[in-house]
Amino acid sequence: MLRVGVMSDSHGFVPDQVYTFFKDTDIILHAGDIGGKEVINKLSSFKKTVAVYGNCDDRYLYDGIKSLLKIEIEQVKILMTHIGGYPKHYQKNLIPVFEEEKPDIFICGHSHILKVQYDKDFNFLLINPGACGRQGFHQVGTLVRFVIDGKQIKDMDVLDFDKFGQ
Repeated sequence: MLRVGVMSDSHGFVPDQVYTFFKDTDIILHAGDIGGKEVINKLSSFKKTVAVYGNCDDRYLYDGIKSLLKIEIEQVKILMTHIGGYPKHYQKNLIPVFEEEKPDIFICGHSHILKVQYDKDFNFLLINPGACGRQGFHQVGTLVRFVIDGKQIKDMDVLDFDKFGQ
């Protein structure tokens, strides 16, 4: 069993809520627009962190961080990128990847809008954790956490908070 925290669009800012909401997680997945190496350093000193870079990130600053990540946690296949879309409106270049990889979970960011939705067409759970940073039009910061136990995805939990509340 592994506890997973998901975040996106920090844009250089790690809110205090990350440290409390993710305190019992085993791994943090960051879906891009990280905003600088210092964010990865802060998160990595706190928890194991895996990330993809976003459209506002300088991809050359991040060693080993790519635009598309394929990872398996327990028996759950996860595909993560920054700009992904949502059911019936995915980025066209992702469709063949979905068909080939057949992920159980697809994680993306970019929209700054929280969305957790099962996609019947591709048979996966879409998770867009919204945005946790201060930059952007969103008024509420959001983080997502859940548990993977073997092949089971359970105990989904969302935290929302005032993005300027610190």
